[in-house]
Amino acid sequence: MSITISTINLWVHDQEVALDFWTNKVGFELRSDASFPEMPGFRWLTVGPKDQPDIEVVLMEIPGAPVLTDEQHDLVEKVMSQGLVGAIFLVTDDVRRDYDELSARGVEFTEKPEQRPYGIDCGFRDPSGNQIRLAQITADF
Repeated sequence: MSITISTINLWVHDQEVALDFWTNKVGFELRSDASFPEMPGFRWLTVGPKDQPDIEVVLMEIPGAPVLTDEQHDLVEKVMSQGLVGAIFLVTDDVRRDYDELSARGVEFTEKPEQRPYGIDCGFRDPSGNQIRLAQITADF
């Protein structure tokens, strides 16, 4: 058996805002952007790291009925606004360099790079409130 990860779902409030953030600020590339006539209002939108073509992040708007009830939709929005729904962990070979570059592109960090037992780590949020960690791993664990 050979099971791998291909896509990761990230709930977003606005797909256009999310696409702009992930491509123009973080530097990911657009992978898929498709709508289907048989599924009105549904848009399959994915991005991914340029050097990792086998991994995609789905930028999925919070669905309504019949997938979620209005109450469920509102609950997802509420916990998203608190940064409690999505999290992505990114790694780099130089976190301070990338912190400076991403900051210059307009990414607002919630935490500056700090030394941790496993390496150097910092955090930011996307426009939908999802938490993103950026780390430079320097220790085996």
